[in-house]
Amino acid sequence: MKPWITGIVLGLVGGLLVLLGNPENMGICVACFERDIAGALGLHRALPVQYFRPEIIGLVLGAFIAAITGREFVGRGASFPVSKFLLGFFGMIGALVFLGCPWRAFLRLAGGDLNSLVGLAGLVAGISLAFRFNKRGFNLGQPGTAARSESFLFPLLLLVGAGIYLLHPSFGEGKAFFRSISGPGSMSAPFILSLGAALVVGFFGFKSRFCSIAAFRNAMFFKDRSYLYGVLALVAAAFVVKTAALAISDSSFMTFGFRNMPASHSNFLWNFLGMFLAGICFSLGEGCPGRQLFKAGGGDLSSVILIIGMFTGAAFAHNFGLAAVPDKIIDGITVIGGPSHAGMVAVGIGIIYCVVLGFSRIRAKHS
Repeated sequence: MKPWITGIVLGLVGGLLVLLGNPENMGICVACFERDIAGALGLHRALPVQYFRPEIIGLVLGAFIAAITGREFVGRGASFPVSKFLLGFFGMIGALVFLGCPWRAFLRLAGGDLNSLVGLAGLVAGISLAFRFNKRGFNLGQPGTAARSESFLFPLLLLVGAGIYLLHPSFGEGKAFFRSISGPGSMSAPFILSLGAALVVGFFGFKSRFCSIAAFRNAMFFKDRSYLYGVLALVAAAFVVKTAALAISDSSFMTFGFRNMPASHSNFLWNFLGMFLAGICFSLGEGCPGRQLFKAGGGDLSSVILIIGMFTGAAFAHNFGLAAVPDKIIDGITVIGGPSHAGMVAVGIGIIYCVVLGFSRIRAKHS
């Protein structure tokens, strides 16, 4: 399956889920939605971002169905699990400093948020640095095979979680889940519709090997633009949905500019550095956040560990105030958002970790 087909499907789904209730320019964002699930499970107590998002479940289960029906499901073990965990951890912190994963950057661009261009420049820079390590022999070992029963566990756990949510949707202290009553976590398309739409994206994404990291890396260094066409198709499809929404609604689903964009900040430096860190982490981890979910659905335990690192990073970011805050208007004056000082330090530590990891694995190969 061609990546551009997946791009169109993902762009349409991302745009339509906003019309059905998801936050603006956040129709489908792996980093944001994993953060919301972490909040729903009580791993952090940031009240505006708690919801057991079905999109994450659907992406994994859709990939699982594609892998099983295509006889591509394989039990793949995890090499260097602590390194994979930390790549997911710091990758999530970088994404939350930018306020979104690469998919959300594309959807933000389709909605007119020009801050996404700064973030994408950081993403490309991070991918380029990671490629330099890869070119010099960076690797995290060759994973062995794992029992299929072990690789089934992650999709099964998500399926059980969805079942509990649907059959016993209770919220609050002492209940199964937490749920936001205001903020992004309170905004959602219907659970079943979101789950079904994400199942389709997961199925197509696994079949096409869709990956936003590969889109830029392959185009820059291997002259292969097939994945980049997928990204362009995503932006174009989302733009069409948002343009159509403007024609039939008084609501503003598209606003061009830098300041006061939905769930976005216009601190250029930290938009760049947040996605720079995410670009390094997900490149060294062999796939963007969405691609990691597809691989996990296909039985890759390395991706499962990286995803667990992302959930932990989301909880840590909100428990310790590392995530960025959006721009806001106070007394008619725009106050530029961005990360706290702790968030800035965390990004710096993450970049240092990635550089040290990169050089250490090069030396390990040649020793």
